[in-house]
Amino acid sequence: MIKLAPSILSADFSMLKNNIEIIDEAGASMVHLDVMDGSFVPNISFGPVVIKSLRKITKKAFDVHLMIDEPTRYIDDFCNAGADIITVHAEACTHLHRTIQQIKSKNVKAAVALNPATPLNVLDYVLEDLDMVLIMSVNPGFGGQSFIPNSLDKIKSLRKQITDKGLTIDIQVDGGINTSNVRTVIEAGANIIVAGSAVFKGDIASQVKGFNAIFEEIGE
Repeated sequence: MIKLAPSILSADFSMLKNNIEIIDEAGASMVHLDVMDGSFVPNISFGPVVIKSLRKITKKAFDVHLMIDEPTRYIDDFCNAGADIITVHAEACTHLHRTIQQIKSKNVKAAVALNPATPLNVLDYVLEDLDMVLIMSVNPGFGGQSFIPNSLDKIKSLRKQITDKGLTIDIQVDGGINTSNVRTVIEAGANIIVAGSAVFKGDIASQVKGFNAIFEEIGE
């Protein structure tokens, strides 16, 4: 099943409750929450206190993407705030395996994100422990960037590895995805699509329904 995870980083923060309610009612599968620390990426967003507050608005899965240095320091806080999935960056973890195990010990799904220049082989000894891999198709830190085309080869290679190993792991892709290019991303092997500007810059409900219509068509 192909799922849409709208990134609230592109939402109107003065109407965040309203925006989340709209994507919920329009049929988004989960809510993607980008946490940025101003160190690992050149921007700052929000932390567990905000996520805990937002947890009251919707029952959709909270897909928490930690773009922060040494995330192990805060994993328990984000789990307790209501995260259903926590994604850490391989580039930000001194002990990646230990960090994954910490997430799973809280009965939360564990995922690892890879920046555009990070090779897939960093997952060689942890892939079996993961519920999801996030392929960044832009350099993280800001919304509204253009999709990096060679991300498609990376997605294809990862999907082949997962299939060859007989694993059940989601592939999420984040960065520059819209209704014009999402088909190629799905055809490459992705099944969870993160979209920010393509959802929130316009008629939010219509944008969500537009993505879902494409997903249904591909799934037929």
